[in-house]
Amino acid sequence: VCGMTTGGFGISLETARRMKEAGIRVVSVSVDGLEPTHDRLRGRKGSWQWAFKTMSHLQEAGIPFGCNTQINRLSAPEFPQIYQLLRDAGIFAWQIQLTVPMGNAADNYDILLQPYELLDLYPMIARVVERAYGEGVKVQAGNNVGYYGPYERLLRGRGDSNPWTFWQGCQAGLSTLGIEADGAIKGCPSLPTSAYTGGNIRDHSLRKIIEETEELRFNLGADTPKGTSHLWGFCKTCEFAELCRGGCSWTAHVFFDRRGNNPYCHHRALTQASQGIRERVVPKVKAQGLPFDNGEFEIIEEPINTPWPNNDPLHFSADRIQWSDHWQDQKELVASL
Repeated sequence: VCGMTTGGFGISLETARRMKEAGIRVVSVSVDGLEPTHDRLRGRKGSWQWAFKTMSHLQEAGIPFGCNTQINRLSAPEFPQIYQLLRDAGIFAWQIQLTVPMGNAADNYDILLQPYELLDLYPMIARVVERAYGEGVKVQAGNNVGYYGPYERLLRGRGDSNPWTFWQGCQAGLSTLGIEADGAIKGCPSLPTSAYTGGNIRDHSLRKIIEETEELRFNLGADTPKGTSHLWGFCKTCEFAELCRGGCSWTAHVFFDRRGNNPYCHHRALTQASQGIRERVVPKVKAQGLPFDNGEFEIIEEPINTPWPNNDPLHFSADRIQWSDHWQDQKELVASL
């Protein structure tokens, strides 16, 4: 099936019809917040309006469409309202993922959720996802969402109660590949180009790149002692280390310039909270300013009751979530493992 992911800017009804004639069978439109938030993140006024125009054009052209949404400190409070707007626009599926410090977000790191804020984030996400399933919208959790918290099966099950629907390790180079516009081959489309490109399809065969380059083979040690040798920090000591292998490699790398220790883990935040501690990430090395680059952060571990820094106006907490009256008939989920 030929699909397409787009911001939707400038896709007219005529273009949508031509897309269908060309064989595009499904489209995912990026919507990263309500209008002011989306346009701020996209850096272009009118982007949000165009995203919704495009969805109406796709609907008229007969192309099924879903949406993908980045979750950060700007969009998280709006998350319930975002869902309602997307549902009403006619989406059949919705992919959600946490924003990480890569590219624009590396330079504007104040919008990034802090690890401790996941404790307020996930009950809200779970409540919205449960409603989405009930209203016929399939939700796909991105690779850096969840990890062994009380809502893991809800978030990854796509409405299915299968007990095996939980995170089972990074699949880069195992079941996924990424190809960039210039022919660069990576184990996953999200991974940083410079550190994870195994070769170029214009220079070598795909088989040669997969079989002979370490950049695409780093996950081949899964289910062996080698599969956890790269872990460090909390992830090295975690009870799920062998299965999880440090969560999403992309997320860990763009935070710390190496994989193996993922701060965006619900299980991690819950475990630390039970021990009376929390984590924050703060910038250590600034990104160079290149496309899709990343800097480097460091982890601050502190008592959970430490006053939050005063110079952090975007601090996310449950009381900032914008629940409309439409949510009053749905109770908050009770967490269960």
